[in-house]
Amino acid sequence: MCIRDRNYIVTNAVENILAAPKALKQEKRFVESANYGKTPAYLQRIKDQINGEYENIREMQMAEEEARAAEKFVMSPEELQQLREGLKKKWEAVNKEYQTITHIRNIDTQGLKRKKEECEKQLAQIEKDMEKLNKQYIFVNSNA
Repeated sequence: MCIRDRNYIVTNAVENILAAPKALKQEKRFVESANYGKTPAYLQRIKDQINGEYENIREMQMAEEEARAAEKFVMSPEELQQLREGLKKKWEAVNKEYQTITHIRNIDTQGLKRKKEECEKQLAQIEKDMEKLNKQYIFVNSNA
């Protein structure tokens, strides 16, 4: 038989029909593997690093908080009484000046208007300060 006489298409078809089927590759089932559901080691390392950084930040914050707490102290009752008396004297002086301005019938100049408004602001501020000093304990910051 000559090479030319052979029908390669038919021969190939017959061989493929009679051949045994190809074996399929077994797919890997990740569900059955030993590491299924476990956190990978590199993620665990990163998580540990992040937790270490958080711990360092917490320690630094606690150190700062302790330093701030060391700077504060309670004002003594004698100092508190002196401040209250000083504020009362200042309030009386500003109030006396305010009363002299308010008894003027016509406050027609800008200077008198400004002086009256300034006295009102000072009286309001002194009253706020006196209100703050009425608490039982007054903490003072040594750096301020």
